[in-house]
Amino acid sequence: MNILILGATGRVGSQLVIYGLQDNHHVTVLVRTPEKIAINNENLTIIQGDVLNKDDIVRAMHGIDVVISALNTDGTTTLSASMPLIIEAMENEGIQRIITIGTAGILQSRTIPNSLRYQTSESKQKSTRAAKEHHEVFDLLEQSSLQWTIVCPTYLPYGKRVGIYRIEGDFLPEDGVEISVPDTAEFAFSQIKSNDYLKARVGIAY
Repeated sequence: MNILILGATGRVGSQLVIYGLQDNHHVTVLVRTPEKIAINNENLTIIQGDVLNKDDIVRAMHGIDVVISALNTDGTTTLSASMPLIIEAMENEGIQRIITIGTAGILQSRTIPNSLRYQTSESKQKSTRAAKEHHEVFDLLEQSSLQWTIVCPTYLPYGKRVGIYRIEGDFLPEDGVEISVPDTAEFAFSQIKSNDYLKARVGIAY
């Protein structure tokens, strides 16, 4: 399978690259700084470019079967600004499947109907800026024709791969406090072979 990974130099993204290559897929990454990719593998294609550049996105999509986006907010609007370009390029290229890394803030509240966690006291984050960015991406994907899944981890330390965690569609598992980067990446990567959470958010925590 040909997989495009966006955000490949980030914490979750770099782990996704490793999982993709270990599983013998062909992995393409679109990165601004190729030197940050310290992997030399014949199944890895590194394209230098920017997710905010339409031509770069289109170039990266050629021949791709699945897109995994681990782009984060980083105090900017890159996440929400790039998603319309990603969606348009995928639809034009006939690519259906996208898995993105979101945040637990955009899962449903358990206490206030029709509200998301970041809009209530359930979220412990003082700032809602990042959650609003992820909410915008959620809205864009919902309006698209794509087969999307948004993996929504709670507090995300580096940690170790445990391999055992709880998942729940649209909600954060009850009393979920954290989930490691490797386990988040593992679950997200597993969704390329799963139809369990199509057009859905999924919460993940220990």
